[in-house]
Amino acid sequence: MNTVIDLLKSHRSIRKFTHQPITDELLHTLVAAGQCAATSNHVQAYSIIRVVDQGNREQLVALSGGQPYVAGCAEFLVFCADMKRSFEAAERAGAEIVTGMTEQLLVATIDAALIAQNLVVAAESVGLGICYIGGLRNNPADVSALLRLPEHVYPVFGLCLGYPDQQPEVKPRLPLETILKQDYYNGSEDEAQVAAFDQTMQSYYQQRTGNNKETNWSQQLRPMFSHKLRPHMKDFLFSKGFEMK
Repeated sequence: MNTVIDLLKSHRSIRKFTHQPITDELLHTLVAAGQCAATSNHVQAYSIIRVVDQGNREQLVALSGGQPYVAGCAEFLVFCADMKRSFEAAERAGAEIVTGMTEQLLVATIDAALIAQNLVVAAESVGLGICYIGGLRNNPADVSALLRLPEHVYPVFGLCLGYPDQQPEVKPRLPLETILKQDYYNGSEDEAQVAAFDQTMQSYYQQRTGNNKETNWSQQLRPMFSHKLRPHMKDFLFSKGFEMK
């Protein structure tokens, strides 16, 4: 195809990194590339916290569920949905601010994801590895307190960045025909396609280089949907001014 498509199709999560640092110049270039992502109405409803203090990194290891690469990677970034800056700018321009709308939460969360993914593609294009850390939402209030996040700002996820010290295999994705539907939603073939994908994933988990296990895609989903996942998030978001009205 071309180098960009080849790069996107070669993505792996990296959880072991060398000790080689990332220069400030490169990091700033990556963040600037991230900023070129699309953003709803040019709101740019995000902030990125670069966590350099090693003590804070160690606390984030615990708060994210004990993921040691949070402390060991060259750079750890926390991507935040941020409506504070936009609210204040609109208010200075004479607006009577309405806060707490569900659409504001969606816009800020999507904006944070888009800038992060742009940054990730840029990082991988220069040989860096990455790992998203959604585990920060296990303890979002404590993460917010540690990073001193104000009202109307919440941590969406973290991102490990560094030079890879492993070469894991690319994890298979669902078949294209399962997720690409024409004109209307038609799930009549989903069960058969998922069954075939389960076989693909079972072979992957059995044969991959590290952490082999006997499971498949559907079985991996069971813990996620067999109990209430992070039920604290609604009250936490409300406390930060994202009321979902």
